[in-house]
Amino acid sequence: MVEIKTDASLDAMRVAGRVVADALAAARAAAAPGVRLTDLDEVARAVLREAGATSPFLGYRPSFAPTPFPAVICASVNDAIVHGIPDGYLLRDGDLVSLDCGAVVDGWAGDAATSFTVGTERAEDRRLMETTQQALAAGIAAAVVGARIGDVSHAIGSVGRAAGYGIPQDFGGHGIGRAMHEDPAVPNDGRPGRGFVLRHGLVIAIEPMFLAGGSHRYETDPDGWTLRTADGSRAAHFEHTVAVTDEGPRVLTLP
Repeated sequence: MVEIKTDASLDAMRVAGRVVADALAAARAAAAPGVRLTDLDEVARAVLREAGATSPFLGYRPSFAPTPFPAVICASVNDAIVHGIPDGYLLRDGDLVSLDCGAVVDGWAGDAATSFTVGTERAEDRRLMETTQQALAAGIAAAVVGARIGDVSHAIGSVGRAAGYGIPQDFGGHGIGRAMHEDPAVPNDGRPGRGFVLRHGLVIAIEPMFLAGGSHRYETDPDGWTLRTADGSRAAHFEHTVAVTDEGPRVLTLP
């Protein structure tokens, strides 16, 4: 069931969205060669704690997961696409890191992700990240009243396909509100003019993830969570929580 939010609810979700933005910014600022992924998780936990927020990630266990998620961020490095569990891995110069974070404030959730390079950036990684950001921007621009979910999906997928990147078919964006994952699903590729009609008050998380090798295939780590590119190529992931409004898309997870 798709829930349409009131304007007051959108304002409440904006509060949660700011916390998410702050947590991601703090974790990114702490990322440097020699820093452990668990250290980034601790930084994000501190931001959530100070804001009086809780994590929708911590303890989350969807049907595919063998165990509850043990952290407040997903930290996916290099060939990891999404859902990476922060562990004792020491960041190295040149690593491509994708961080995903959520927050719940007064019962309302926010969800966002960003990718960046630790230290020295490779040109091919910069292109991958810039293209994924462009796809996010295209998806947001398509999230207008009267459009359909397929229009958002097509906008995202068109950018990725034109660049020759792979797009994992089973994972994408989603509705969000009182729960982190709500209807409707927002695939990262699709046909325009199809799917749910966007209305004022609909809130969706738009999150393109592109694979540099061009293949759509991925594999799951033994932890049951981390998704990796099947060909070992690198991946990037960007996400914002976006409200559809009569005035145009409203990004709720901006700083």
